[in-house]
Amino acid sequence: MLELYKAIADCDSNRRNMVATVIDGEALGQKALFSDEMLICETKESGYFSQNAEMIWNVASDKDQCKKGMITLDGRRIYCDWLGQEIHLVICGAGHVSIPVIQIGLMMGCEVTVLEDRPQFADNARRAGATTVICEPFEQGLNQVKGSSNTYFVIVTRGHRYDQTCLELIARKKHAYIGMIGSRARVAKVKETALLNGCDKAVLDQLYSPIGLSINAETPVEIGVAIMAEIIEVKNKKMRSSGYSKDILHAILKPEEKKGRNVLVTIVARKGSAPREVGTKMLVTPEGRCIGTIGGGCMESEVLQIAFQMLHSDRENSQLFHVDMTGADAEEEGMVCGGVIDVLLEVI
Repeated sequence: MLELYKAIADCDSNRRNMVATVIDGEALGQKALFSDEMLICETKESGYFSQNAEMIWNVASDKDQCKKGMITLDGRRIYCDWLGQEIHLVICGAGHVSIPVIQIGLMMGCEVTVLEDRPQFADNARRAGATTVICEPFEQGLNQVKGSSNTYFVIVTRGHRYDQTCLELIARKKHAYIGMIGSRARVAKVKETALLNGCDKAVLDQLYSPIGLSINAETPVEIGVAIMAEIIEVKNKKMRSSGYSKDILHAILKPEEKKGRNVLVTIVARKGSAPREVGTKMLVTPEGRCIGTIGGGCMESEVLQIAFQMLHSDRENSQLFHVDMTGADAEEEGMVCGGVIDVLLEVI
């Protein structure tokens, strides 16, 4: 099974990648990684996925048939986890607005790159914890940023001419999002010039500006919150999600740190109100430590009891656990959300 997770960690984020898992029937727990229609890796050689690879990919790719990541083939349910890599947040400018954007991005687990040509402000970005700070002219800095389908560009420079340089360079890169601060009149002028300089009109028409959700933000912190809220909205509207965090993959794939079995917990179905979405994952380590959360509270505690039993069992198995947070019993236990979820627990 570790080979599957190595393949997940090495996925090309510019491809359509999906991890499929059988969640009922005799093949319960069998998993496979698909990339652009190709079956890359499966946990059981010549198993269920080898026999049905083309059909599974085609049905999973159909949004009408794949509802919230779930498909059904011949009465068997398969959870389809469309993957993206961790968000790469690229911020042009390290002024006052940038600092909360950096900090919130890091809290979300993003890789954060900041471009700033003023040493003093570049140092502020470093102190805020940015993963990478490039203190060079914007043009030179952006030449070092490749861009990808998971790269989110935030343009918050100190002036019109810097915005112009950044937008024209970024518009030619692969990206998931481009947002730019500024008044409507200023932004319109920058876009007009970028168009005259050869930028694709379709890309410019998708520019998020004025940047951020409309929450009447005034202070730098409030504007930073609005920007990151918009990025979250854009990310969550995509079919992909970052199903396997760096922390989870690190814990699974580092044998020198492994002292036993892990249990991976995934929400595979949800109905009604629940604290987390389908695809949310939590890893329970051999020491009983949790990486991530599926929502906390009594619901998570109940799931953890099963995970702890699996940690100390000799059986290499998977279990599907149904959590009902409706009704009087659930209310007495403090499960206030009132929804129903199915949770898959897998021994790794």
